[in-house]
Amino acid sequence: MTLLWHAETPIGICVFTSPALSLSMRNRFFGLTGKRTSTKAKALNHQLVTLSRVVIHPSYRGAGLASEFIRRSCESSQWQWIETLAQMGNINPFFERAGFIRVGITIKKNQSRSGHSAIYGNSRKSGKQRMVSKETHRKSQYSQPVYFVFDNRR
Repeated sequence: MTLLWHAETPIGICVFTSPALSLSMRNRFFGLTGKRTSTKAKALNHQLVTLSRVVIHPSYRGAGLASEFIRRSCESSQWQWIETLAQMGNINPFFERAGFIRVGITIKKNQSRSGHSAIYGNSRKSGKQRMVSKETHRKSQYSQPVYFVFDNRR
């Protein structure tokens, strides 16, 4: 997590999280194939992180701060690669301005709640799949987020 401050007031935040176990656009970009194993997942988590949330206080939006804030947050992180999925990427190019490479648009083949949940690779060991909430599914079942990658290798 990175905070953006104006004097003593926080005005922005970037939240980094562990990557989903598998994303088709990531697999294509990095040339990943084969079954996901715990060894591969650990290796992935040491090299890649997901920028899952960027929030800028409404009073500071439109001033060009977001792209610079995102770039600096990514550059100061320990990870070699940062990825993000953003529906807003279809409209606003601030991730490209921050230095991300636009890889492509994620198109869901299965728009059911189960299919939507499978995107995140979150199955339980018991064999039961953890589902996204009904509300999350309702809000995003027709979204086509853009997949971006930031190369932070120095």
